[in-house]
Amino acid sequence: MQPRGTGVDLLLPVLPFAAMAAVAAVEVSAGPEVGYLALFSIGPAFACVSGTVRRALLVGALAFVLCTAAACYDGMLGSRRATVALASVVGVTAAAALAAALRRRAERELADVRSVAEAAQRVLLRPVPTLAGPVRLAVSYASAAAEARIGGDLYEVVPTLADTTRVVVGDVQGKGLDAVETAAVVLGAFREAAPDESDLEAVGARIERALNRRLEGEEFVSAILAEITSDGTVTLLNYGHPPPLVLRADGEAQWAEPARCAPPLGLAALGPAGPEAHDLSLASGDQLLLYTDGVTETRDDAGAFYPLLERAGLLSLDDPDAALEAVRRDLAAYAAGPLKDDAAMMLLRRRSDGLA
Repeated sequence: MQPRGTGVDLLLPVLPFAAMAAVAAVEVSAGPEVGYLALFSIGPAFACVSGTVRRALLVGALAFVLCTAAACYDGMLGSRRATVALASVVGVTAAAALAAALRRRAERELADVRSVAEAAQRVLLRPVPTLAGPVRLAVSYASAAAEARIGGDLYEVVPTLADTTRVVVGDVQGKGLDAVETAAVVLGAFREAAPDESDLEAVGARIERALNRRLEGEEFVSAILAEITSDGTVTLLNYGHPPPLVLRADGEAQWAEPARCAPPLGLAALGPAGPEAHDLSLASGDQLLLYTDGVTETRDDAGAFYPLLERAGLLSLDDPDAALEAVRRDLAAYAAGPLKDDAAMMLLRRRSDGLA
């Protein structure tokens, strides 16, 4: 769906004509003594802001005709003042056409960049299955770089041969193309290791080794690894990431705090021992929300962080996708503007049909 134009967007196409009409009215009423003829060049000057080169030239031609007609009305055609005014219109029209051509080229380049970013995002962040074993899944991703539409947050869902499902949600330190490249390393290692390794610790170790070959200095990736079995048991490994939110079917919400704090991926050599796996059980209707710190570190006008635990009731909607959309909208309203950081969320809801 294309976004609706703002009031300014709707005004721009008529602005050149409104400006020239105003100049013509003032010129006719003021008479030749004041001399507003040169102001007809405002029309083509505004025309370069929107539209094509052809439109800028047509507006310039109209301005030239109006300027000539006003000079004839005032009896000034052929005078020095009229000649300077007509030359101003011609000069501004040429500059407007050049500016319109440059703007159109920049718009095409931006469209190409967006297409590449969208293609990269489809490869990097592939659509997740709506069903995985005993849970229903939904994801939401909002990039702080609105023009790029892609950032350093990551997620993935991989089924295994042992009738389990493994997921990852992570946040790369930094932004831009370097963060995207690091996210690609993490996702590639996870997709390769998750189906083969016997436990989550081995999966985390594979990702750590892949990052050590890629990262330099103190770059890191905070992440949550999770494994969901057919009976609804979820095993979590927390690598310096915000704790998941558990929402029970009766409305009780709590954090799934790790048993032991561990450094993010990429910093294992600098910190204490790795994370200790901890389990929780999802009964029918229970939910587990994995997210990145772009959610909980969003601030309102007063500087207060987004109260995710207090807003957990938004996840009670029947459709998981609609539930995440409700949180995303509430987050945007809380920030009262663009998000300052990427925000990714993955919702796992235990199915009530008893199937796996």
